Amino acid sequence: MNIAVLGATGRTGVLLVHELLTRGHHVTALARDPDKLRGGAERVTIVTGDSRDRAALARLVGGASAVVSALGPTAREASLHTETARALVDAMHAAGVRRFVGVSGAGIDVPGDQKTASARTISTIIQRVGGAVVRDKSAEYDVFAGSDLDWTLVRPPRLQDGAATGRIEHDGHRSTRSTRITRGDLAAFLVDALEQDLYVRGAPFVATAR
Repeated sequence: MNIAVLGATGRTGVLLVHELLTRGHHVTALARDPDKLRGGAERVTIVTGDSRDRAALARLVGGASAVVSALGPTAREASLHTETARALVDAMHAAGVRRFVGVSGAGIDVPGDQKTASARTISTIIQRVGGAVVRDKSAEYDVFAGSDLDWTLVRPPRLQDGAATGRIEHDGHRSTRSTRITRGDLAAFLVDALEQDLYVRGAPFVATAR
C-alpha cells in the first residue's frame, strides 16, 4: 500500500516509517525539515510542509491508500492536533482516502471506557496538569469521531525509547495492565491496526506487556 505518514521525523515516527518499509509498503511522508528523515529516506517520497497546511496535506494524501500519524504533542503549539485533524479530514475526503490510524493518549477519556480505578485516577491527574496539550488531544478525538472516516486513535501509556518487543497487549475499552510501551511496539501496533483493520472507529488502549 501507499501510506501517507505524519510525524515521520519524530522518535516514534522514524520507527513507524521503518516498520512500514520493512513490511513492504511505500511511504509518502510529510516533514517540515526533510533532512530529519533518517534510515530509508531514499525509499520515501517526501512532501515538505506543515501538518496544518491544506495544500501540503492535499499533496500528501493524493493517491494514498491510508494515512498513519505519529504526530506528537507539543506545548509550543497547543492546538496543533485539532487543527491538523480538521485539515486532514477535509484533505482525505477530497482525495477519497478513508482509513486513518493515529496516536492519542491513555489519559484521554472516550465513550465506552472501562478504566480501572487507578487508571481513572491517573487520567484525572493528567487532565488537570496537562493543560492545553491534553485538551487538544481530546478535541482531536472529537474531530475524528464526528467524521465518517474509518479512523483509529491508539491510546498508549507512558512512552519509552526502545525497539519492538513483540509483547503487545491491547483492548478496545479496558485499560491495560502495563503502564508503559516502547516506541518500537507502538510503531508496530500502528501498522498492525492498519493492515488488519483493527478497532475501526475506536480508540484502543495499547501497551508493552509486563
